[in-house]
Amino acid sequence: MEKELKQEILQDLDKVTSILEKKNKDIIALAALSDRTIEDVAVRKELDLITVTVLIYSMSKVVNKLPEKVLQDIIRSLTRARAALQKGDLTKYNRSIKLLYKLVRQGNVAVKEHLQDVMAAARIKKGTRLLEKGLSMGQAAGLMGLSNWDLQHYAGKTTALDSHDESLPATDRLKTAFKLFGVQQ
Repeated sequence: MEKELKQEILQDLDKVTSILEKKNKDIIALAALSDRTIEDVAVRKELDLITVTVLIYSMSKVVNKLPEKVLQDIIRSLTRARAALQKGDLTKYNRSIKLLYKLVRQGNVAVKEHLQDVMAAARIKKGTRLLEKGLSMGQAAGLMGLSNWDLQHYAGKTTALDSHDESLPATDRLKTAFKLFGVQQ
């Protein structure tokens, strides 16, 4: 894992931990953190970053429904994941992240049923955000572990596909294409 990516994930883990340690959980701050991390996913396309982004978004949806014991276990696992990543022990880091997903899933019967939908929705929603950032349908779907159809089905119902702006007028793009392929006008 490259140093800059590692630093970003460490900062994200710190922010999540500090939000969850507060008595009143700031769900809006968790969602905002998730939105900020999707910007990084669009640029870097790193699986570790995707995993953390989906985890943060999922937590923002279910954190208020989790029992206090599970919440404390999540905070401990976040701390362990951060420590392992800081030391460069990716095996322990990955184990901790896997445990975090498991803890969030097992926290509550209602949460368990809801979380599967939340995690799938998180991948679709974040995939749509990647489309807005300029990635292709195939790239966004592949990064989020979705089929093109799943992402296209949702994105077609939003304005994500409509928000594309061309930086050059069509005539300039056409001239460039003609010049590129050696077509005489």
